[in-house]
Amino acid sequence: RTPYRVRAYAPQHRVLRPAGPVGRALGIAGAALLFGGTAAYEARKRMRALSNAGSLKSWLDMHIFCGLVGPALVTLHTSFKFNGIVSVAYWSMLGVVASGFVGRYLYVRIPRTIRGVEMDRRAIEERAAELRRELADLTVPVRLLARIEQLEGELLPREGERHGAASLLFGGLAVRRKTREIERQIRSAGLNPERLREALHAEAERIQLLRRTATLDLTRRLFALWHVFHRPFVWVLVAVFVLHVGVAVYFGYATGGR
Repeated sequence: RTPYRVRAYAPQHRVLRPAGPVGRALGIAGAALLFGGTAAYEARKRMRALSNAGSLKSWLDMHIFCGLVGPALVTLHTSFKFNGIVSVAYWSMLGVVASGFVGRYLYVRIPRTIRGVEMDRRAIEERAAELRRELADLTVPVRLLARIEQLEGELLPREGERHGAASLLFGGLAVRRKTREIERQIRSAGLNPERLREALHAEAERIQLLRRTATLDLTRRLFALWHVFHRPFVWVLVAVFVLHVGVAVYFGYATGGR
């Protein structure tokens, strides 16, 4: 919070400035998390040797964690002073983070297996039918099943109709409202606690599958388009980062000499 004009006279300046011991360590740690997390996630996706090294979802969660903590450390490394080439690198980094949130939003709306593998439409329909059979096997009354089917139908587009981007972004509100109504219907069926829990879990998964299937084609198109915008931010960030480190080493900032 010290003004730029007098910051160099502050007692903590030599330690906390970007070229100081603490500032430099924050920059190195932030860059290691940002680029290391990304490289590890890409390796898990593309290298067959790592196909059994945990689920893609877990690796994506790790990638997101590194993509949030890394920029936070880099922000502290800058001491909130952005000028010259550093500003290009910093705002490119924020662009990567912001577009990452969009990508995450679209990613979770494409149905996947427990290991994070994307499901095709046939697999989705088979899983939805399996969940319906689970509900029937739990002795849910036929009348209630018919009512649940009616409520599910209200969440899906009519024949010849398609869900647009507005539905993809804000349709979750209608889904939650209908889900709560379906849950009330199931709770009124008089099932024992264990069967009730299983029924609620099965129906919640089924509703999610049906809803995401309705917007599947749109979500996949937007996700493919997202890659077109996300990757250039990443490469700009990498290029400017390499240049920034090169300048710091050349002028002696990397060793705290300036």
